[in-house]
Amino acid sequence: MKTPAHHGELVHRMRNLSRVVRLIRQRRVTERPGVPLGMVGTLMRLDEMADRAVGCHAKELAEQAGLDPSTVSRAVAALVAQGLVVRRADPADRRASFLALTAAGRAALHEAQAWYGDLLADALAEWSPAQVEAFGAALDRFAADIQGALDRATDATEATRTGDPPVRTDVPEPNNSQNKLEAAR
Repeated sequence: MKTPAHHGELVHRMRNLSRVVRLIRQRRVTERPGVPLGMVGTLMRLDEMADRAVGCHAKELAEQAGLDPSTVSRAVAALVAQGLVVRRADPADRRASFLALTAAGRAALHEAQAWYGDLLADALAEWSPAQVEAFGAALDRFAADIQGALDRATDATEATRTGDPPVRTDVPEPNNSQNKLEAAR
């Protein structure tokens, strides 16, 4: 497959974006060290997934995050050591634990989210609401399309390995983000 020339420029811009995101994360840890570097996303997912009364399993957290269970296990261990997450025995399976945010974890997460919110508000202060919405829609579409390309590549690799034709389960649904992007133009 031939790659259009403008994709090289896009790769360059993605590298720049990755650099900026890394700098943002490092700055947040310096200014608001309540959550260790790289752990805000884990806390956010845990907060979104966890039933407040029970919690969620590390396996579910890993699946939701698209991470290897060992990576999530190390992150959870660090968060437990910081007092931001608690493990509770699963009464149905004593080998497993439920994970939940502690009050300190919830407070640290809200502080980190407020810091990111303030930074975005400052960075986007000169943007119109339509520009912010179009940017969000473009990011949503880009992330979904990249995930689809990765899934197709995984399917093709698996098909090559097994000799079976790839099964397409990614029938595109109408993309609301695309509609927002087009409406903002």
